[in-house]
Amino acid sequence: MKDPKHLHDEILNGHKYFLRNVSIDNVIFGYHRKELKVLLQRPQGLNKWTVSGGYIKRTETIEEAATRIAMERTGLEDLYLKQFKAFGSPVRTRDTEIPLKLICDLSDVKIDEDNWMLDYFVSLGFYTLTEFDQVKPSGDFNKEDCQWFDISALPSLIFDHQLIIEEALKSLRLDIFHYPIGYKLLPEKFTLPEITSLYETILEKEFDDRNFSKKLLATGIIIKLNERRYIGPHRSPFLYVFNKTKYDEALKNGMVLVI
Repeated sequence: MKDPKHLHDEILNGHKYFLRNVSIDNVIFGYHRKELKVLLQRPQGLNKWTVSGGYIKRTETIEEAATRIAMERTGLEDLYLKQFKAFGSPVRTRDTEIPLKLICDLSDVKIDEDNWMLDYFVSLGFYTLTEFDQVKPSGDFNKEDCQWFDISALPSLIFDHQLIIEEALKSLRLDIFHYPIGYKLLPEKFTLPEITSLYETILEKEFDDRNFSKKLLATGIIIKLNERRYIGPHRSPFLYVFNKTKYDEALKNGMVLVI
C-alpha cells in the first residue's frame, strides 16, 4: 500500500517517473476445476472491473514492467508472460460511466485537465499464466476488490478491457499449439486426464484421449512418473511432470502440437 504523500506525488508528477502515453494491461489467466479464470480488480467507487494494469517506469523494460505488475497482483514470481497486442485509440479510455478524474478524486488529489494520467494512452497487452491455487490476489491503493472470474462469466469491464481479454484469449489459443503452456497452469504433478482437460478447456473442444496423450508424449515435454494418484477403486492413474529441459527448449524454439 502506497502512503498518501507518495501517492499524491505519483498522480501529480508521475510523468517524471513513468513513460508518458504508454501503459501495460496484463490479462492474468488461471485454471481451476476445468474452468479458465481471469484475475480482475474493481477500483474504489466503481461498479466496473479492470484487468491488471500499470505504468512503465523509466528505468524498466516493458517486460520488466509487465512482470512487476503480475507479481504485485499474484504474489508470485517466474510466471509465464507473453506480449500479444497493442491497443490504441483516442477514445479507448472514454467511458461515460467512469470519468477518469473520478479515480484521482477518490485519492483526494486535485488535478488539472492536462494531467499526464488523463492523456491518450496506448496500452501494451500481455497475458500471464499462473497456477490458481498459489495466487494470493492483491491490489494497490485504489483497488477495492480483487478476485478470479470464469472466462465465460465476466462482469462489466471498464474502457476496452473486454476486448483486451478477448484478444488475449485468442493469442493463448494460438500459442498453446507452439509452447508448453500447461507448465504454469497445472500443479507440479498431474494426470493425463488433467492435462487433456486443460487443453480442452482453453480450446473449447473435445479430444480423443488416447490420441491426444500420444501426441503430447511425443513432444517430450512431459515425463511419466512411477507414481499413481489414488482416486477410487480401480482408478489410480499415473502421474506426470513437465520435462524442464524440454520445456525450456520449447519456450525458446517453439514446438508443434498437431491436435
